[in-house]
Amino acid sequence: MKIAFVYDVIYPYVKGGVEKRIWELATRLTTRGHEVHLFGMKSWDGEDDLVCGGVFLHGVCPAQKLYFGGRRTFWQPLYFSIRLIPTLLTERFDLIDCQQFPYFACFSSGFFSKLKKIPLVITWHEVWGDYWYEYLGWKGFLGKITERLVARLTSENIAVSKTTAKNLYRLGIRHEITIIPNGIDLRRVSSILPSSESSDIIFVGRLIKEKHADLLVHAIELLMDKNPNIRVLLIGEGPEYANIKNLIDGKKINNTIHLPGFYNDYDDLIAQLKSSKVFVLPSTREGFGITALEALACGLPVVTVDHPLNAVRDLITEKNGFLCSLSPQDLADKISLALQHYPEMKTSCFESVVSFDWNSIITDIETHYQSTIYQQKLPD
Repeated sequence: MKIAFVYDVIYPYVKGGVEKRIWELATRLTTRGHEVHLFGMKSWDGEDDLVCGGVFLHGVCPAQKLYFGGRRTFWQPLYFSIRLIPTLLTERFDLIDCQQFPYFACFSSGFFSKLKKIPLVITWHEVWGDYWYEYLGWKGFLGKITERLVARLTSENIAVSKTTAKNLYRLGIRHEITIIPNGIDLRRVSSILPSSESSDIIFVGRLIKEKHADLLVHAIELLMDKNPNIRVLLIGEGPEYANIKNLIDGKKINNTIHLPGFYNDYDDLIAQLKSSKVFVLPSTREGFGITALEALACGLPVVTVDHPLNAVRDLITEKNGFLCSLSPQDLADKISLALQHYPEMKTSCFESVVSFDWNSIITDIETHYQSTIYQQKLPD
């Protein structure tokens, strides 16, 4: 198969859950003999097109700023989607897999799909629904309309979690939605030794408002009454970094909560997870939550928020984690329980993610692509 992935940023030049998923799928499909092309903004020097790890990378346009004022910009995805069409037209593919967010590229991919008569798959990482109003105010209705239009571009929709699939059906989709989750390289994770730097609690994620890192800071302050020597690593960068740092400084708990930024090396991140006790992600908006998956694979119980847009909940059972409300006290209480029981939960945490190994996921995605291509070729 000759496959095109479309997303505006490309791993490893930009690191995130969606980028990582595409890269893991692309490299594994390549080793299985398929030709894989990634289309995104050019975040590297030199030629617009290059080959990395056997995968063809295409810089559709110069890299643009993704966020302004803590929110995704409007012009960046629009500019990318306009530049995408002529770039796609230079190639012929068997299938195109476009990530649903940030939406505009789906319309360009849909145009290319119709013109070339090839199947379009849209992979959904999140469905916002009414959250659009919280994000954009009264302008949120434009986001809701755009989301619904994208949901009708193709009958081939993949959701990365049960929560995302459920919310996608609520948009009125009548076709079957295939759930193919994100994965993890369990062999690689198992081979990495713990870091020499230990911590009690660890957070990993982009520092945006929806992740609620500030809630964790408030919860830690409460926990310090009974555990003044508690050590926390808050790993991440993003538009909320300065606010979080100021909050920590204001509470004078710099010696308790450490802000190391993002870890550039994946092995270092896994090593740090392995030398921690509890993973906390108080997010109210997760399409999947790959960092939670990585934490579970390292034997860490996960504490997360019980919220309808938080798909991390799909990973959590009474044997591998705890759900809390969006309050500092409840979060502190659940963290305290996790710290008490993490030794006996370690095995259950790892066992809960065995089915998410990339070797299983890649077989599912390859089979689905092949079936989609075959169905496209059948006469009407």
